[in-house]
Amino acid sequence: MPRPPASPSSSWSSASTCWATGYATSSTRARGAPGGRVTELLSIHDLRVNYHSERGIVRALDGVSLAIGTGEVVGLVGESGCGKSTLARAILGVLPAPASEVAAGAITFGGENLLALDSVEIARRIRGRRITFIPQDPYGSLNPLFTIGQQMADLMHWKSPLAAAAERSAWPAVLSRYPAARRAKDRAAIVEMLEAVQIPNPEQALKKLPHELSGGQRQRIVIAMALLPQPELIIADEPTTALDVTIQAQILRLLHREVKRRQVSVLFTTHDLGTAWEICDRVVVMYAGQEVEAAPTPAFFANPRHPYTFKLLESLPRADGVAEDIPGEIPNLIAPPSGCRFHPRCDFATRECAATRPPASGAAHLVRCYHPLEKAA
Repeated sequence: MPRPPASPSSSWSSASTCWATGYATSSTRARGAPGGRVTELLSIHDLRVNYHSERGIVRALDGVSLAIGTGEVVGLVGESGCGKSTLARAILGVLPAPASEVAAGAITFGGENLLALDSVEIARRIRGRRITFIPQDPYGSLNPLFTIGQQMADLMHWKSPLAAAAERSAWPAVLSRYPAARRAKDRAAIVEMLEAVQIPNPEQALKKLPHELSGGQRQRIVIAMALLPQPELIIADEPTTALDVTIQAQILRLLHREVKRRQVSVLFTTHDLGTAWEICDRVVVMYAGQEVEAAPTPAFFANPRHPYTFKLLESLPRADGVAEDIPGEIPNLIAPPSGCRFHPRCDFATRECAATRPPASGAAHLVRCYHPLEKAA
């Protein structure tokens, strides 16, 4: 098989150790980031998430491990149904109950295992404060009955130390002191954030309801709301899918600039490899609930090593109009294939591939494959 043109092995000891720490410790710097080693912020270790359905147990995530460094933008790439959104929901602590269960694994954020916290603790200390979210549909995430100013002021209120104290003490008098003490300062911070995301005339925008703004403006508002609490990590779930191509490019440049300026880490889920190239420092490829390849973005595009990754790149539209579909179907996760889950669709599959899941190999460029592709001469 020919290798794709260039474009803009250490031994495996533990299924989680290599994938969860390979980049945060052995990798040095993210594309566009300052020099020096990356400090690990988020580590996911052998995560297994199941959904219970009438037809059986769906193994949505099966032994996923990865890490994100401070100030690093990591792209999570794969086809629909590969587990990207399930992974994002697991980190945020919003998996649907009672249909879902975390069967095994750990999600360590800032040295703390999020899976050991109850839902109230995650909502009070983590979600919306230290970890924020940019949704795919900005209109659906904004309350249609309240102005942008009201919603952003509410966000500022609930991320404040006073609000946290009120939640702990259940003392309404604490909340009653908030408006007089903080209103002017918070409004100035909100206006400054809207200016940073290039909302024209922020004061007027604050008075508008969501339906009075364009799709691009709503997405900028949602990005501003994600940045406003000064989070350590943002989870962006295909945030430009609903926008046209021109607006997509503007939003991607804006998001990349602001997170790099503020040294915020991002987990960016997408099925669009072009988007991953534009914004991500590293790319992790998922297939059927498992990670199969992870590499710094330039190496990922110049030298894809997993056959599935290669097929993904081959399926991209080209200037000559030629694109190759990936043969076969995405496997049923109620009864997934044994061994490597891609082996029924792979040109290089052998008996070994069907027998056991491949271990990960490589240092900075990790791949789970018994027959990884070699770089073209």
